[in-house]
Amino acid sequence: MSEKKGRVFLRGITSETYGLKEFRRNQLAAPRVRDDSVVVDDAKVGHSGDSAESRTWWRIGPGDDPFLTQSLQIHFVELPPHSSNHGHGHQNEAAFYILEGAGYEIHDDQRYDWAKDDMVIVHTDSVHRHFNPYDETAKCLIFKAKSMWMYLGLIQQGRSAPVEDEDRFGPREDWSQVWTPGVDKLRKVVKVADTKWEVTPLGRVRTLSAPGDDVRTFSVDAFELAIPAGGRSGRRWHMADEVLYVRSGSGYSLHWEVEAEIAEKYYARIAKEPTRHEIKPGDTLYVPHNTVAQHFSADGEPLVLISAQNRLFKQLGYDQVAYLENAPEYDEAD
Repeated sequence: MSEKKGRVFLRGITSETYGLKEFRRNQLAAPRVRDDSVVVDDAKVGHSGDSAESRTWWRIGPGDDPFLTQSLQIHFVELPPHSSNHGHGHQNEAAFYILEGAGYEIHDDQRYDWAKDDMVIVHTDSVHRHFNPYDETAKCLIFKAKSMWMYLGLIQQGRSAPVEDEDRFGPREDWSQVWTPGVDKLRKVVKVADTKWEVTPLGRVRTLSAPGDDVRTFSVDAFELAIPAGGRSGRRWHMADEVLYVRSGSGYSLHWEVEAEIAEKYYARIAKEPTRHEIKPGDTLYVPHNTVAQHFSADGEPLVLISAQNRLFKQLGYDQVAYLENAPEYDEAD
């Protein structure tokens, strides 16, 4: 990992020509599997949440070289027993999955308890702090679409401090006046007991957040996928890129590149041969934009994956997923 003079919040795209084939070619050439040896940012520059006890490290972000994506950023937070981080506030949402341990949040002066396999939402414009009052270490996987907020100019963030030039400003007003009505009634913690496993064309899925549910996130869709030992998922094509964390088990993922043939309209040309990507516990697997992907579990134990995608793609008109092959258990259920 190279030393950085500053943190990259948003990455620009430049080209000498209108076409961006070289940019996409470089993205597709970057290694898609990253393990614990990859720390692209150790949170020493441009971060404010850590305390002397807590630890934060990044796996995927907009400043990466080689660059994968900035539609999702992935990092980890670890809290030793009886510790907390400093906490801070930012305008962007964040969703975090509890990999180990238990603890609680203080968000906007309210407490939210969490435990292993829960998903917790840091809502937009939230002052938040993580606490672990227990005897076991807590570890969290965080996925967020922070660059989307940065692109829109929603950049007011930091630690608690007085307003600069306070004499220029009037008294405090309720910030939530500009929020969508009713958001404060949505769920902040998705408990394991509140979810259920369903058989889908992709396979056995436990949905954590999706459009139209009562979870307080507008930017990240997440689910857990369990593939039986020796089994496979469905083979699906979608426009959004995706990050999957290997919760347990091992195996591999096949990816078929999709090329755009721009004739009288857009046509998709799917590669005849896929690339193969081996995965093991603790890895993150990146599936690029506009890719056909299918996942395979090794023999021995099920492969369990935590998937996250940026919901904005659905708002841009890419709400469909094309299944080119269903998971075996889905066809058997019919």
